[in-house]
Amino acid sequence: MPIYEYKCSSCHFLFERRQRFDDEPVAICPKCRGKARRVIHSVPAIFKGKGFYTTDNRKGVPKPPKPVETEKKSPKEEKPK
Repeated sequence: MPIYEYKCSSCHFLFERRQRFDDEPVAICPKCRGKARRVIHSVPAIFKGKGFYTTDNRKGVPKPPKPVETEKKSPKEEKPK
């Protein structure tokens, strides 16, 4: 059975209840008898396995070739014979 978290809108009291899926949600705060509502939390995403890191999918990708630097001599720099 899941555990649900509730929060009172009057006194802001947080409490938990273990309930079945088909049970009605708790509507009354046990502390002040105010209106209680179920608190919804986001579910964390856990990524397991290959392909989730940048290093996993980069193994087969070839690197681009480096430009070849050629030395060009200007006519002024040439030595006379």
